[in-house]
Amino acid sequence: MKRLKAAVVGMGFIGFAHVEALRRIPHVDVVAIADSFGAKEKAERLGVPAGYADYVEMMDACKPDCIHICTPNSTHMAIAMAAIERGIHVVCEKPMARNAEEAQKMVDAVRKSGVIGALNFHNRYYPIPYRMRRMALDGELGEIYHIQGGYLQDWLQYKTDFSWKLLSDQCGKTRATADLGSHWIDLAEYVTGQQVTEVFAEFKTVYPQRTQMTEQGPKDVDIDTEDFSCVLLRFDGGAVGTATFSAVFSGKKNQTVLQVAGTRQSLEWDNERVNDLLIGHRDGPNGLLTKDPSLVDRATAAVIGYPGGHAEGFPDAFKQNFTAIYGAIRGEAPENPFATFEDGLHMMKICDALYESAHSGKWVAV
Repeated sequence: MKRLKAAVVGMGFIGFAHVEALRRIPHVDVVAIADSFGAKEKAERLGVPAGYADYVEMMDACKPDCIHICTPNSTHMAIAMAAIERGIHVVCEKPMARNAEEAQKMVDAVRKSGVIGALNFHNRYYPIPYRMRRMALDGELGEIYHIQGGYLQDWLQYKTDFSWKLLSDQCGKTRATADLGSHWIDLAEYVTGQQVTEVFAEFKTVYPQRTQMTEQGPKDVDIDTEDFSCVLLRFDGGAVGTATFSAVFSGKKNQTVLQVAGTRQSLEWDNERVNDLLIGHRDGPNGLLTKDPSLVDRATAAVIGYPGGHAEGFPDAFKQNFTAIYGAIRGEAPENPFATFEDGLHMMKICDALYESAHSGKWVAV
């Protein structure tokens, strides 16, 4: 089997996670990284053959089969376009772009070129959400009428917490909604098979001004993106959704919770208890299904990497997602659908609609 060459652009936290996951996939080699700061040193530390400050130079020199975009949102479109023009497949971190307009250009380019454009909505590749999807689509929940939960973190809890993600010119006009909410909404749609059609939102910026530490000392910076959002969602299958997305919720480091209620039973998954599925019943004891390939159907077992009793988490979901994407590059059809650029465009349309709703006080169609 021909070995595929991968390259990663942007070597912050998430870039390192991509490199580690790619190295676990048979017949895939990470041949280069690109980063604005210390690329050669980072490449040497990771044992990657080459490091470049310029991602275009990297593409032309190393000719990867696929690149992974792990940079600020404002750069996603330019990097993706450069790769697509060269016939290189693309895996992009979420959110796909700063807005739906940029995302549409990326989709158009992929359609014209024929390369694969994929998003790293990795929650699809945890075993429990996949099992939830099978149960929902097989009718085990009955009619699904309520989807609720959210995505909570606390890393921007204080006024002195600072990141490029706070700045609309780099992250886009929505922050918590696009950064966290896109993960949750994609998961809700993936599990239930229903898509969001209308939205209503309330945004809150806890700190309209934050303190950035610079070489010259503290600097006050005006903030025009939301610290958290509370949203209502209408789905095309008749369900109603309620969710909160926040980076300022004390004690929550990285919690995604999805609860799905149907006329027969309900399901609940919490990614801080990643291997457990709670099954709710009206008449009888509630159930707990713990990830175990011997206890689930064949398709779910296929996305489980280890026997029961062996925890699987964040890096394993990355590995399973990338395995499916690189299989598609080889021409294989994945049984579990990974998120495409079309899915990313749909998500940017939802985020744009949520922004419009938060500022108009009205329901907005997607």
